[in-house]
Amino acid sequence: MQILYDIGKDLLYIRLDERKQPVINRRVAEHMVLDIGEEDRIVGIEILDASRHLNLAAILPVQFQVVPESVI
Repeated sequence: MQILYDIGKDLLYIRLDERKQPVINRRVAEHMVLDIGEEDRIVGIEILDASRHLNLAAILPVQFQVVPESVI
């Protein structure tokens, strides 16, 4: 599992399955998009405007990586 936060876009991305595979993006809420991979499994979760919807420091007991905008 990998957790990335793009400070420029205020986007939190949680990658659950690190295998390379084709994905379909499925918006499930105004601020949340799921990446669906093989066998309809959730590969990743995007949370848009993350700092508005989440207290990042409180919900992430693990360290998270802040990445440049061009990576996500």
